[in-house]
Amino acid sequence: VVSLAVSAPRHAKVSVLGAAGGIGQPLSLLLKQSTLISELALYDVANTVGVAADLSHIESAAQVKGYVGDSQLEECLQGSKIVIIPAGVPRKPGMTRDDLFNINAGIAMTLAEAASKACPDAMMCIISNPVNSTVPIASEIYKKNGVFDPRKMFGVTTLDVVRANTFISELKGTPVTQTQCPVIGGHAGITILPLLSQVEPSCEFTDEERAALTVRIQNAGTEVVEAKAGGGSATLSMAYAGARFAFALLQAMNGAKNVVECSYVESDVTDDLQFFSSLFFWDPTESKITSESEPDRLRTAKVGRNEARTCR
Repeated sequence: VVSLAVSAPRHAKVSVLGAAGGIGQPLSLLLKQSTLISELALYDVANTVGVAADLSHIESAAQVKGYVGDSQLEECLQGSKIVIIPAGVPRKPGMTRDDLFNINAGIAMTLAEAASKACPDAMMCIISNPVNSTVPIASEIYKKNGVFDPRKMFGVTTLDVVRANTFISELKGTPVTQTQCPVIGGHAGITILPLLSQVEPSCEFTDEERAALTVRIQNAGTEVVEAKAGGGSATLSMAYAGARFAFALLQAMNGAKNVVECSYVESDVTDDLQFFSSLFFWDPTESKITSESEPDRLRTAKVGRNEARTCR
């Protein structure tokens, strides 16, 4: 668990890149309801003006404006405190996250390049898959332009946590809104590692339950893709998870204490991997990233290794 220094005006501008897509539209709808957002800037290659017009009729404070095409991308980003990127093609039956790389990597590069110049201090939240690749790509773009800050570059893995909480609640009968399971590692298949030994409230699992839960959480995206039978991937649940992450970030930026989420970031939690998803604690009183002592800092990673051994 590390502490991230963040600050922002109480009412922030948030930009959504890919706002007319299957994730972008419901995500924008959820964000429109936040009292911490004063301006919601929606960007896509087409149809964004209509989405913005539709959302602008909702009786909440955030002002909404749509931006279309490369020529309006910089204007969309200027002044943003948070940038969320759900842009890209969805996964279809038979596709792996690796199959998405050839298309979505280029999209991530283009949008990261623009954001690194128009709003380099904004919090960057990347949803576009494969997150295990798009986050490092965006990070390298920011490093190339001399504006990379590891405290401000996030891969949104919250959907793995949301799924874990839901599936555990269904299995064990715990209150779903009170069930919390940290999920570490990455955001694809077997790299997704739910820490079932760390669930709150504490639950006991048989070996069979542990193995089945782990596999279901890891393959939940495929479960939705197959259920939609070619009609798309997990859009609504991903929009919910993206909004949850953004709301947590906004709360921390406005001084809330004890805001903890999981995210895929550049990390020293383990020596083996440059990027790793683990628990992050946002503390607006800190001036820099701080970490716990070495034994505590590696606790999550070691617990994860033990979980992995148990599930083999």
